Amino acid sequence: MKLFKTVPALVMAAGVLASMNAVADDTVFTVMDDPASAKKPFEGNVNGGYLGQSGNTKSSSLTADSTLTWYGDSTAWSLWGNASNTSSNDERSSEKYAVGGRSRYNMTDYDYLFGQASWLTDRYNGYHARDIATAGYGRQFLNGPVHSFRLEFGPGVRYDKYTNGDTKTTALGYASGTYAWQFSDNAKFTQGVSVFGADDTTVNSETALNVAINSHFALKVAYNVTWNSEPPSSAPDHTDRRTSITLGYSI
Repeated sequence: MKLFKTVPALVMAAGVLASMNAVADDTVFTVMDDPASAKKPFEGNVNGGYLGQSGNTKSSSLTADSTLTWYGDSTAWSLWGNASNTSSNDERSSEKYAVGGRSRYNMTDYDYLFGQASWLTDRYNGYHARDIATAGYGRQFLNGPVHSFRLEFGPGVRYDKYTNGDTKTTALGYASGTYAWQFSDNAKFTQGVSVFGADDTTVNSETALNVAINSHFALKVAYNVTWNSEPPSSAPDHTDRRTSITLGYSI
């Protein structure tokens, strides 16, 4: 499978990772998955970055993420995942893993239905597991090739298992907006924002710039922000931020 071609992109020391707090939850799907604008039946990418230091101070930071999307005539199916961890002097200070899936069905050229689910573990920020499932309606206002923009919303449910052993199931309202601007042949800007509204609301934002090196490789600069209205007591900060520069490989 072509996915094995992504291995070199992950093992190369091709990115620099800078972290400002560990991200508690960055569930924002920024990939444009409109089957009406798909140029091929499958698109995928893998991004990876690593920073290591040894000597008087020993530390390492690693980040990786991937999105795979399959297109039909009026449907799209996506799988995504991301991972990041940081350690200093053999002491782990952050560790986060997340996976998810998404489906989309175009009812018209502009209106669509969607469903998505995700799983997250981020024990250094209080979450042993966070499961989210949402479904609803979306509107594709712009459809490329230069500008793409969509809004979507719907109901959902979230299950939290905290590192102290407590659990909580919450009904929520979901809304998301994603914009992409292909401002040159080699460069694309994306901005995504998602809101999971409940008693403890979560807002996620990703701002990213992707610059192609050739037909397969690209550099990605991303800034992620997560805000929790009521974070776990073991990780009381409301806002988490992460800045990353990674090397990506398009499948």
